[in-house]
Amino acid sequence: MKRHLSLALLVAVSAAGVSACNPVLRSHGYRYTVTEEPNIVPAEDTRDTVLARLGNPSTTGTFEEDTWYYISSTRESLAYLRPATRDRRIIAVSFDDAGTVATVNEYSLQDGRIVAYADRETPTRGRELSFLEQLLGNVGRLPSEQFGGEQNLPGGAGGPRRDQ
Repeated sequence: MKRHLSLALLVAVSAAGVSACNPVLRSHGYRYTVTEEPNIVPAEDTRDTVLARLGNPSTTGTFEEDTWYYISSTRESLAYLRPATRDRRIIAVSFDDAGTVATVNEYSLQDGRIVAYADRETPTRGRELSFLEQLLGNVGRLPSEQFGGEQNLPGGAGGPRRDQ
C-alpha cells in the first residue's frame, strides 16, 4: 500500500513538472485565416483599397516611403529560456507615384538574416588596470614641476605663467 502511494505521488509530481514546461505562444500583428487571405493585385489596387483590406501598416520604409510593411510573428517561450520566433510573415506592398500598387512581396522567417549587434562597449587603447593598480598607481609620482617649476601643468590655461 505504501509503495502504491509513493508511486502515485511520483507520477503526480512528474506530471506537474512536465505540464509546467508547456510552451507559451504569443502572436504579434494581425493573423489572417486561410479563408480571409487578402488578395492585393498590382496595377489594380490603390493605397485606399490596401488600407481598407489590411488596415494601417506595421511600418513604412525608412528611405522608400512608398513601401508599406505588414508584419506578423509568433514567438514561443519555454520556462526560463529566451523566447524564440517560430513563424514570421512580412507582406511588403510598394506603390508607384500615382498611388497604385506596383509590387507585392511576401517574406517568411527563412528569408531573414541574423544581424550581429554591437556590444555597446567602446574599446580603449592602452592596458587594463586592476583595481589596486588604479588605486595605488600615482603614489609617489608627484611632478617636481608642481613645486616651483616654470612649466605649464596639464589642464591649465596654457600660455606662459605669470609671476605674481
